[in-house]
Amino acid sequence: MASVSDARLREMAQEERAHALGMTTEQLTGRSMFIEFDPEAEERFTYPWAPEVDFNKRTEFDSSEMSSTEVNQEIRRLMAEGFGTIVIQNPRGKHSVGVGILSRLNLIVEGSLGYFATGLIDGPNVRINGRVGWSCGENMMSGTIVVAKNAGSTFGAALRGGDLVCMGSVGSRTGIDMKGGTIIVGGDTGAFSGFMMQRGRMIVCGNAGKNLGDSMYDGTIYVGGEIRELGVDAVPAELNDLDRAWLRRKLIQYGLLPERGVDHFTKIVAGKQLWNYDNLEPSEKKLIL
Repeated sequence: MASVSDARLREMAQEERAHALGMTTEQLTGRSMFIEFDPEAEERFTYPWAPEVDFNKRTEFDSSEMSSTEVNQEIRRLMAEGFGTIVIQNPRGKHSVGVGILSRLNLIVEGSLGYFATGLIDGPNVRINGRVGWSCGENMMSGTIVVAKNAGSTFGAALRGGDLVCMGSVGSRTGIDMKGGTIIVGGDTGAFSGFMMQRGRMIVCGNAGKNLGDSMYDGTIYVGGEIRELGVDAVPAELNDLDRAWLRRKLIQYGLLPERGVDHFTKIVAGKQLWNYDNLEPSEKKLIL
């Protein structure tokens, strides 16, 4: 039996690591596609178990003496009764409120929430008239979340779709591992925002902390103020007419368009030197890092 060369062994080991990390490609030619939703169906991209709600049917409840679990159960009970607009009074900074809602809903929170607020949602329009802790909107798939004041760290972690908006400032690692959708920050953002960003767009109307866009794979970051420092493989790009038109539309939508417009925004994208990091020579890796 012919011996396997050292080069082939290294190649096989690298392929095994790539498979373990999910970094593989496949040929789609000739493959059948599983259709999750029928675009001609009457329900139009809704989950089969999603309750029928009427946005004009409004209710509210006082959550001051309720646990987070009880609040979430009450939201689902009211949705099952057809309420499409639900107002939560006196949330008192409770954690993990409004998570996992996979249906259309107008959810209004009159106060502040703690960490992991309204994460894992697919469809609701949420308004939080206060502050939020870390990881608000984590893994959101669609819908909108608007926070009236400030937000903690990891705002929009692993965001997949929809619009996540903070009218004030946010902490560090905003949009970490972002996979789609849009994050809009009316004020400043902290260090390592856009870290390992894969897709989507982020708008920061104020300043950005150090290591902005560090190790970003793809996506776009727009900053209206000063950038303290760019991260590894994050590079400036030209702001074109399509960028300006999109920025105006998005910022007008949420009342955040600066008086001087959007021409002063800086556009940051991935330099893409890390795309084939494992194939680089050691000296090349040192130059990048």
